[in-house]
Formats: sequence, C-alpha cells, structure tokens
Amino acid sequence: MKTPMANPGEIKPRWYVIDAEKEILGRAATRIANILMGKHRPTYTPHLDTGDFVIVLNAGKIGTTGNKDAGKTYQWYTLYPGGQRERSLAEMRVRKPAEIVRLAVRRMLPKSSLGRNMLKKLKIYTGTEHPHGAQRPEPLSFGTRRAR
Repeated sequence: MKTPMANPGEIKPRWYVIDAEKEILGRAATRIANILMGKHRPTYTPHLDTGDFVIVLNAGKIGTTGNKDAGKTYQWYTLYPGGQRERSLAEMRVRKPAEIVRLAVRRMLPKSSLGRNMLKKLKIYTGTEHPHGAQRPEPLSFGTRRAR
C-alpha cells in the first residue's frame, strides 16, 4: 500500500479567525504555527505548504504568564555600527502590538522559503474588525486559560 502524498493543486485552504484577547501568547502561537504548516490535516506533507489561513484579532491584548512584560526583550540589529536595538514586551505592546504575535509565530515556522510563504497566510489585526469576510472564516478557540 502506498503512502498518499498531497498535491499542491488538490489542497483547498480554509480560513480561521482567532480572538487573541482570551489567549496566552506561546500557546496561541504554537497552535497558529501548526495550522499554518498544515499539521492539523491528515494530508500533511513536510515539503509542501498544506496549511490554512489564520486571522488574529485583538493582537495587542494577548496575554502572557509570569513577569514577561518587563523581562522579555526583543533584539534586532540595524546594520549600522553600534546598531543593536532592544525593546521590552511592554514597549512592543504600545508601539507594534501585532509584531508580538507575528514574531512568536515566525520563530516556530520552518526557516526557509517554505516558512516565509506560510507566514504570508497569517493576517494580524489589533482591532476586532478584519477585511476578510468574503472568505467566511471559521472561529477557532483553543480553550486555554487567560493569563492574570
């Protein structure tokens, strides 16, 4: 018996919408990354993009556990001499709230062109509205507890 392989033309992507206000960052990012990769499907193929689209609402209100608002930092380099920059999670919530979710999910995806294509299927919004109503996204809840 042969193992069935997914073909790129046969895969019909679905759309899911997640309200991040009730979720914890790491747990939600793990589930979102699995959906983007297609690991929730029986036709998952590691070398193909078999995943679905994910819309994240209320990205700025996503919760964390512990003292991560003060302790967790994001670092990047500007390619100028002495250009290493650092920002805490609390600062990121104020300046770029959608970037928190995008970075958490991006770091869980494959580090290749396949992972970059998967990340394009992630749509993040800080409010409760999104322009993807025509795709009829299904609501998705993870059942996690809210951070204090």
